[in-house]
Amino acid sequence: MSSGAGRIRLIFGQPSSLASDPRTSGLSVRPGQPTMMPMDHKLPIQQAKSDGTIASVLLKVEPAPSVSSLYLHIPFCFHKCHYCDFYSLANTNHEDFVGFVARMGQELEAAGRYLSRPLDTLYIGGGTPTLLGPDLWRSLIRHIHSHVHLAPDTEWTVEANPETVTPDLMAVLAAGGVNRVSIGCQTFSPTHLKTLERWHEPSSVVAAVESARDAGIENISLDLIYAIPGQTLGQWEDDLSQALALHPQHLSCYALTFEPGTPLAVKLSRGLIDTADADLEADMFTLTRRLLIDSGFCAYEVSNFARAGRESRHNLAYWLNMDWMACGPSASGHVAGIRWKNRASLSEYLHTSTPWPTITDLEMPQPARALAERLMMGLRLARGLPYESLLADAEAIGARVSFVAALGPLIDAEHVIVDQHKHLCLTEQGLLLADSVFRQLMSAVFDPNC
Repeated sequence: MSSGAGRIRLIFGQPSSLASDPRTSGLSVRPGQPTMMPMDHKLPIQQAKSDGTIASVLLKVEPAPSVSSLYLHIPFCFHKCHYCDFYSLANTNHEDFVGFVARMGQELEAAGRYLSRPLDTLYIGGGTPTLLGPDLWRSLIRHIHSHVHLAPDTEWTVEANPETVTPDLMAVLAAGGVNRVSIGCQTFSPTHLKTLERWHEPSSVVAAVESARDAGIENISLDLIYAIPGQTLGQWEDDLSQALALHPQHLSCYALTFEPGTPLAVKLSRGLIDTADADLEADMFTLTRRLLIDSGFCAYEVSNFARAGRESRHNLAYWLNMDWMACGPSASGHVAGIRWKNRASLSEYLHTSTPWPTITDLEMPQPARALAERLMMGLRLARGLPYESLLADAEAIGARVSFVAALGPLIDAEHVIVDQHKHLCLTEQGLLLADSVFRQLMSAVFDPNC
């Protein structure tokens, strides 16, 4: 392949070239938990509520919303990986663990007002949720069952670091109702694990998968990272082959990016490591799709692959811009068009006097932002988005003419198509240029007169 300009570079689904746009910087769509999407119309917290929490905002929504997806954030880790910029703390203090579980119970009780119907999905991420031992997990599960309604088919996912998975813990999770685990594999190469400062042995992944299955959890997802400095195409293919040998139901495959402030980004700035060649990264992306599709997986999203019927229902709630409640420090929620982010402070979370945590970001409903989010998230899906519905939304904000004008060259270049179901979708070529496609369409939404 030729120039890498405009190619997509993904970590947890984030096109890096959009990071310089203030309307899209900060959106990071990893399994389980996206962060906020700062926009031009974000409101200062003090203008929207009086008590520093989301509670008073949601109380004004009529009728009172009832949400069917829930995310819980557990920020503890035994080691902070050098590529990770999500809120997590290298903390193994048992007293903090105990206090956190009790505090989460209080927040769940308060949030129960908006969780009155059975959940479709429950996702517990971090951090390393499996760092909590079996006894604390029993307590957390009791809190969940006390304050949350679960359906017989609720998709309940727990993220797991393979080094912290034990047969006893998996048995506790399965008995409590967990039916899906997402295991952070990243790579099977000890050398590349060291580059990422990821502290687990490749053999631990195999053991973790076996422990989950022995406990009766069959729906297993593996997370993998490619474009690691020094990684070859053959090594990435070997990672995929070893992952397939474990017979997962789902695979999430993301290209590494160097998030500002992370140790890996510091090494890059000092010339200690290099990014992967853009052509190599594109080849890895293409190889991933070919190999996994040939192995019977559906490429249902840019970076996510599933056996039939095993798509991540929780992540689909994000990509389809549905509602979800969020609990825990740094967790982000979306209800009735309102987005917020809880403050990323374990100390404040543990010692606050109210059941609701303080929030640091708030975005009230805004039609242009909603359409931009819908485009950036929904077009990641293979199914795309209903074309006529997009036109109607663009018409409602006075952007139909500019939106159609932006689409014309993209259709002519075969970067997007309107398929037989009348859905707007990225083409195979468009997937490699997704950041450019998103940028052009979002500009048409935000600046219809340009």
